[in-house]
Amino acid sequence: MATITLGGNPIHTNGELPKVGSKAPDFQLVKTDLSVTSLSDFAGSKLVLNIFPSVDTGVCATSVRTFNQKASTLENTKVLCISRDLPFAQKRFCGAEGIENVENLSDFKEGDFGKNYGLTMTDGPLAGLHSRVVIVVDENGVVTHAQQVPEIADEPNYETALAAL
Repeated sequence: MATITLGGNPIHTNGELPKVGSKAPDFQLVKTDLSVTSLSDFAGSKLVLNIFPSVDTGVCATSVRTFNQKASTLENTKVLCISRDLPFAQKRFCGAEGIENVENLSDFKEGDFGKNYGLTMTDGPLAGLHSRVVIVVDENGVVTHAQQVPEIADEPNYETALAAL
């Protein structure tokens, strides 16, 4: 269990992030067209997993916009923006913002991605949602970077994540 904060108040997660050097846990997430995708669908590509509570909050939206801009220059890399938002909300946001370089994926059904990656908030006003995390996975499925953002209201360290590619 990790402890992070929301407005300086402690919040706990259900576990620990995958360790650098370990294989990324498999997942099944829902795309904006309601099809299901898994980690194996991205085999051979580097991945940036931009994970957050909801695309309908300022910092989460900023992280999607920032990674969208940076993703356009990355070679053999896909940026996956993952939250428990409904796929319809993710699609609406990306359409309204003109976001085309990242893929939004939803963990709305059971929250298994968040549970398996140890990042589901277990208490506080956002309990059940994902905490703010960035995980980088190489083309072999190995975790090369994992950042649990200590304060939910803060942005992730984009440069450190991208340097891990």
